[in-house]
Amino acid sequence: MAKPDNAFDIQFLEGVLRRSPGNREAVEILGGLYTKQGRIDDGLKMDRKMVRLAPDNPTAHYNLACSLALKQRKADAVKALRRAVDAGYRDAAWMRKDPDLKSLRQHAGYREILTRLTSEPNLDEKPVR
Repeated sequence: MAKPDNAFDIQFLEGVLRRSPGNREAVEILGGLYTKQGRIDDGLKMDRKMVRLAPDNPTAHYNLACSLALKQRKADAVKALRRAVDAGYRDAAWMRKDPDLKSLRQHAGYREILTRLTSEPNLDEKPVR
C-alpha cells in the first residue's frame, strides 16, 4: 500500500515552524505527517518537542510513546505511555489496537498500564484524544 503524499502539507508546516517554532498545532500535525510518511526519526523529534511545549498534554505523551515504540525503544515507550495515562489519557480501546504500539503488546509494563486503565474506577469513562 502506497503512503499518502503529504509533501505539500509537510513543506507548509515546516515553513510555519521556521517562522513560529513554538506553534503547538504545527508541531503536532507535522509529527503525525512525518510518521505517516515513514519518517519515524523526524516524527519522534516533533513528539519530543510537543512534550516540551505541552508537558501536561496526555496526547503529546501518547504520541511520543508511539514514536518510541516504532523505534523499538520499548522501555522508553512504556515510560511515556505511563506519563500519558498519568496526565489523563484514557482510551484503552485504541491503545489495544493502535498499530504503532504493536511492539509493546507483550511488554509487562504495557499490559500493566492497560490493566490499570480498565480496572480503576472512573479511568475508562472519558477518553482524552
